[in-house]
Amino acid sequence: MQLKPGDKAPAFTVNDQDGNTISLKDFTGKKVVLYFYPKDNTPTCTVEACNLRDNFAALKGKGIVVLGISIDNEKSHKKFEKKYSLPFTLLADIDKKIVNDYGLWAEKKFMGRTYMGTLRTTFLVNEKGKIDHIIDKVDSKNHTAQIMDVWGL
Repeated sequence: MQLKPGDKAPAFTVNDQDGNTISLKDFTGKKVVLYFYPKDNTPTCTVEACNLRDNFAALKGKGIVVLGISIDNEKSHKKFEKKYSLPFTLLADIDKKIVNDYGLWAEKKFMGRTYMGTLRTTFLVNEKGKIDHIIDKVDSKNHTAQIMDVWGL
């Protein structure tokens, strides 16, 4: 299924880096940044997470909730959070349900090798749980600016 702006964001319930159960419905009434990334502690994913960290106060000031999602487990997420002092929630999609529901588990190529992985993509979900925008060409170094620009903030 190909999601597009205007679609209802697929619901999910999964654990965060602290073992808390988090559901998308918990954030009804708030703007939510769902940023999907391939792997904790890898160069580009770290740059993206640190950009969101460094601009977190501005996002929070606009009432925006940031949720990072990868197929890494809670322990990996906790190490990533601590190492880089990440102030937002990281969701452990270990069974790949969320990445599949959002259409982001796909064939990728890297250094001549083909494999399955998570497509780096960000969904901007509005207060009613609908997808406002999909950023599929993420600029990891300037991701917060992309989010603010697309949402006109």
